[in-house]
Amino acid sequence: MALIASWLGNLPDFATPFALAALGLIIPERAGVLSLGAEGLMLVGALAGIGAQLQLHSPGLALVCAMAAASAVSVLFAVLTVWLRINQIIAGLALVFLCEGGTSLLGTLLDWTNHPVQGLPSLPLGPLAQLPLVGGLFHQNLVVYLTPFLFAAVAWYFQRTTPGLRLRAVGENPQAADAAGVAVLRYRFLAILVGSALVGLAGAYLSVISTKLWIAGVTGGRGWIAVGLVIFARWSPWRALAGALLFGSIEALIPQLNAAGVALPQYFVLMTPYVITLGVMVWVAWMKRGDQDAPGALGEPYLREERR
Repeated sequence: MALIASWLGNLPDFATPFALAALGLIIPERAGVLSLGAEGLMLVGALAGIGAQLQLHSPGLALVCAMAAASAVSVLFAVLTVWLRINQIIAGLALVFLCEGGTSLLGTLLDWTNHPVQGLPSLPLGPLAQLPLVGGLFHQNLVVYLTPFLFAAVAWYFQRTTPGLRLRAVGENPQAADAAGVAVLRYRFLAILVGSALVGLAGAYLSVISTKLWIAGVTGGRGWIAVGLVIFARWSPWRALAGALLFGSIEALIPQLNAAGVALPQYFVLMTPYVITLGVMVWVAWMKRGDQDAPGALGEPYLREERR
């Protein structure tokens, strides 16, 4: 029972980066822009968050700075894909390699590596935090508590607002949206910036709140897992949140088993999240649902003079 209680208490901390990164990918992809640069943007957010925390000593401001940094870096990706119409897969991969090398270099030059920070304190929710077995679920930090509301806001935006419907139209059929007077390129550009800010927040969560320090490659491939999670969720915010809880529960179980004395090979532990991701991708392909639910114009550049 103690093992289960500890596992449940740590589950939200492991699931939140996956959830935020997946939500940040869904926004531009619903606008038709294939985003493969999550791993790089998470590293930018992680480094910027630690740097801001070391200088400002305010976790809240550090998270805001991380979101701004990731959004600023994503301007390059937006210019390449939206205005210059470069292949989105190539641009996304190039962004990852640029951010991986750049963050490692800056982290070393600025001496931000291996400096512990304070992070965010846990906020117990009164009597709920005292419940047996599940009390740990209600003893989390503020970002964990706000994440479900953030998902609700994005889902409401997609389904209940005129700009959200226009963004979805841009991702489904940009020619028809353009004919209806929707600024296709503007919607795609802004969707990239907003989504990248959430991906940067996911990276800052890892460095500022979870690990509380910066090391090169601190994201550990979670950005790539978030890419698979979006496909698993079929571009739905609520399904992405459920998938993040699934991946987070698997990742949270590993240290609990080690603490319980279960001997697990090191490399088996390292490869487990990726094996699960591959299994999810195979399941989606086998069910033949991924392509059916993808936005109709996902990955396709748009030039206004072109008509289908």
